[in-house]
Amino acid sequence: MKIAFIGVGNVGAPLANQLQKLGHAVAIAARDSSSQTVQSALNRNPNLLVQSPLAAIESADVVFLAIPFGAIESALTPLKSALSEKILVDCTNPVGANLTHGLQSRFSGSETIQQLLPDVRVVKAFTIYGYENFEDNRYPGYGDVQPAMLIAGNDTGAKAVVTDLCQQLGWEPVDTGNLSMSLHLEHMTLLWIKIARVQGRGAGFVWAMLQR
Repeated sequence: MKIAFIGVGNVGAPLANQLQKLGHAVAIAARDSSSQTVQSALNRNPNLLVQSPLAAIESADVVFLAIPFGAIESALTPLKSALSEKILVDCTNPVGANLTHGLQSRFSGSETIQQLLPDVRVVKAFTIYGYENFEDNRYPGYGDVQPAMLIAGNDTGAKAVVTDLCQQLGWEPVDTGNLSMSLHLEHMTLLWIKIARVQGRGAGFVWAMLQR
């Protein structure tokens, strides 16, 4: 599968690295190929492609969005035509002052992206944790239980593709419903941050889905 990444920072870089090692053709959509984040991602995995944003998006089957939420509109608007009908995996979180929801919990960041790009098949995924668990999501000692990756989206086919990618990466995908459920996933991210970083529990914990 051809996968493009808009953003290869703490979240995007480990996901891009792992997906390439799984056999996918992974491209970095880079406005500046010499930037520190791009070079750091290439130092991690020199087999990542570096292309202009337009070229990377046009050739991709799936696009991962992993940039600060405040940069979304300026990054995506010039790519609106190229992104049409693409699967866009939204890995972003609108975080406000004092670890509040950046959109005052009126609606999710993912719904904001869907409004900006109505022809794009947006799926919320690869949030609810800090970047450390995208670097390494292995938790030995729990038998067959895998860490849960909660996803949300309106397009069933797009969610099936993201579900498969989650499984390849060692997550148990949990479909929470339509894209409006992304608001709750964004609150789960805030919860994880407050427990891990504010309360000092540390990054080494995840959620799991246990069913009878």
